[in-house]
Amino acid sequence: MAYRNKVYVAFDGDEDMNYYRMIQAWAANTHDDFKLNNAHDLNKSYDDSEEESIKKQLRVRFANSKLFILLLGEHTKNLRKFVRWEIEVAIKLELPIIVVNIDKNKRVDSERFPTKLKTDLSISVPYYEKAIKYAMDNWPDSDAHHRKNNEKKMYYYPDSVYDNLGL
Repeated sequence: MAYRNKVYVAFDGDEDMNYYRMIQAWAANTHDDFKLNNAHDLNKSYDDSEEESIKKQLRVRFANSKLFILLLGEHTKNLRKFVRWEIEVAIKLELPIIVVNIDKNKRVDSERFPTKLKTDLSISVPYYEKAIKYAMDNWPDSDAHHRKNNEKKMYYYPDSVYDNLGL
């Protein structure tokens, strides 16, 4: 079994690439303590690859991941190919799931939420570096607690968390 120390980030590659790139930039900033051991750095998928070949490469990324982040954009819930499959794999592997609302909504955005996730365990946070880092640091333990108690629902942090983060 692989050592899981990576973070798997799923997103709409056509619409939300700039949000993913910003997360990479936050992680690359050496003056910051935002750390992202990015599963996407393990190998590269190419647009001209066959679907099964891409999924094979993505499975390698999942095998090394300890956390799943979904960048939730305007069209995410309508994606039927890779993002939907990635969500299904994250659920099957019981990875802690952080849903990042790129519109900076601090609550669960049920209008944009993928159906597959509505009955599973996740935390929703706004698209702010501090909020994402807070969830990366704290949600895995909360996820384990909720799983132990068989509590599968969509969570969000109270406003006091964001007040303490200065958001």
